[in-house]
Amino acid sequence: MKTAVVTGASRGIGAACAVALAKSGYNVILGYKVNKERAENLADVLISGYGVAAIAQKADVSVSSEAQALIDTAYRNFGAVDVLVNNAGIAGYKLFTDITDEDWDEMIGTNLTGVFNCSRAAVKYMVNQKSGSIVNISSMWGQVGASCEVHYSAAKAGVIGLTQALAKELAPSGIRVNCVCPGVIKTDMLNDIDDETIASLMEETPLGRLGTPKDIADSVAFLCSDRAEFITGQILGVNGGFII
Repeated sequence: MKTAVVTGASRGIGAACAVALAKSGYNVILGYKVNKERAENLADVLISGYGVAAIAQKADVSVSSEAQALIDTAYRNFGAVDVLVNNAGIAGYKLFTDITDEDWDEMIGTNLTGVFNCSRAAVKYMVNQKSGSIVNISSMWGQVGASCEVHYSAAKAGVIGLTQALAKELAPSGIRVNCVCPGVIKTDMLNDIDDETIASLMEETPLGRLGTPKDIADSVAFLCSDRAEFITGQILGVNGGFII
């Protein structure tokens, strides 16, 4: 049985990815930063519902030592790190001139440095295995940029660049690296956006609805599977046609 590590797994897209991978037969390490209860409850659901092993572990991925400990937990318990889903992320909505140094550092630290930290830790194991799959969660705003989300857009654009460069470097070692760029997804990250803006975003989406965490998780599960064994370095937009 293979092992997957999912960061930011206590809710939203991360939780959906954990469920999708458990359905596919993976043991799952659930990384969380704050909500221990939700992560542990999800672990119980995966164990009872899908017959896999699941462990919830606290980790601030922006801290190198905590990212390393998260990945080490997978290897220590299951002897392999087959899949890493770098999902942990935060959002922020501010005018560019209102973004503080602290805002910038927190955004880059979680959304980009966290991807770097976890990937570096996982790759050490994957190279020895000569196999592995890393899927990074970026955003369509990392592709085209969003007004009043400059720090978020910059971090997510960095994830895209990291994905493509790392895919080239790791391909000879049998490790695939891909990226999913969600569109407007119905998660807690939308809580700070007013209803009028949400309605406008839906109107701009050709498929006429918000995306769901499952939409993203299904794409992630595919990229981690043997069906995608000849796919690496790719940026998959899952946005209902918002960007064409």
